Amino acid sequence: MNRRSLETLSFDNSFARLPEAFYATLNPTPFSTAPYLISFNPAAAELIDLDRAEAARPEFAGVFGGSLLVPGMEPLAMLYSGHQFGVYVPQLGDGRAILLGEVRNERGEKWDLHLKGAGLTPFSREGDGRAVLRSTIREYLCSEAMHGLGIPTTRALCLVGSDHQVYREQVETGAMLVRMAPSHVHFGTFEIFYYRKQYEQLKVLADYVIANHFPHVGEDPDKYARLFSEVVERTARLIAQWQAVGWAHGVMNTDNMSIHGITLDYGPFGFMDDYDPGFICNHSDHNGRYAFNQQPYIGLWNLSCLAQALLPLAEKNDLKAALDRYTPVCEGRYMGLMRAKLGLVEAKEEDVSLIQDLLALMHLHHIDYTIFFRSLGLFQTGSASRNDSLRDFFVDRVAFDK
Repeated sequence: MNRRSLETLSFDNSFARLPEAFYATLNPTPFSTAPYLISFNPAAAELIDLDRAEAARPEFAGVFGGSLLVPGMEPLAMLYSGHQFGVYVPQLGDGRAILLGEVRNERGEKWDLHLKGAGLTPFSREGDGRAVLRSTIREYLCSEAMHGLGIPTTRALCLVGSDHQVYREQVETGAMLVRMAPSHVHFGTFEIFYYRKQYEQLKVLADYVIANHFPHVGEDPDKYARLFSEVVERTARLIAQWQAVGWAHGVMNTDNMSIHGITLDYGPFGFMDDYDPGFICNHSDHNGRYAFNQQPYIGLWNLSCLAQALLPLAEKNDLKAALDRYTPVCEGRYMGLMRAKLGLVEAKEEDVSLIQDLLALMHLHHIDYTIFFRSLGLFQTGSASRNDSLRDFFVDRVAFDK
């Protein structure tokens, strides 16, 4: 593989070739103090053929700290809208993130370089356009952990810090995170043109997504329904994986749902400790809309919003047929993952009740979700073994034995 320097990254900025109605062109706003590199991810750098030695250059923190651009970058803030906590918000957009450009690697894969915390944009509303070190560290670590778990996700290239003061509940230091994804097209990117009745722009967007990211759906008249069908399947499989590892997103608004079926936007999130199906990781989610056990339903609800946005392009019955596949795919994937966690090598009808009964017992006894399933890997099937270390998780050991 040909390792590239910052100046020789292979940019192919297809989104910047779309009409100006899709974005606002602007550069990142530098910190008020000098940026410095906090962490660099060599595994993510390999995805864009970037030489890991580049991270040692003084210019590296400048480029990804908002004060320098390299040849090929065409910074812009993307426009979109979305449903937030079930209510449609007419315009959102990248309020604190800027798409620096799209890098194509030698394998032909394209990766967005999305700079989070890059300053004010026309879509910032009442925000300051900044991110703080605390939250960017969380996103950096969790996105890479999710990748390690085999769950589709954005990747983190690097984290750049500064002494720039940012005001939240208290004064914190500012930071910028470079987030990578095949694209940052959201469900809400489609919604804004639908609700504005800009159906020609909606078609331009759908054609762009198909040509650049889903070319295999073809050019038949039903291509938009076929695109939607693939998004449904990817989203269903993704959320099944969240459920199997005990992870809650926290803010499953349609502007945080990726057209690629990857985990997008690590705002409030959480891995469960004690198993609690009603686990809420977002302190502002007062009604529990995005509780852990609501995620499969919310995935379907969000997809129905996307289906509505595609009505000018696709037949209603075709979109409904695709939506109808969501629950079987999500449940089927979830059951496959849970059978694997339990070491079940073949599928049987009673697996559903076995898993449900186990989870109910874990809830009753406040069993740590991850630690229990890690420990279950030590389970012994021999009749002489009582699996005491596992039984001792539970007050009612007889119930566990059963």
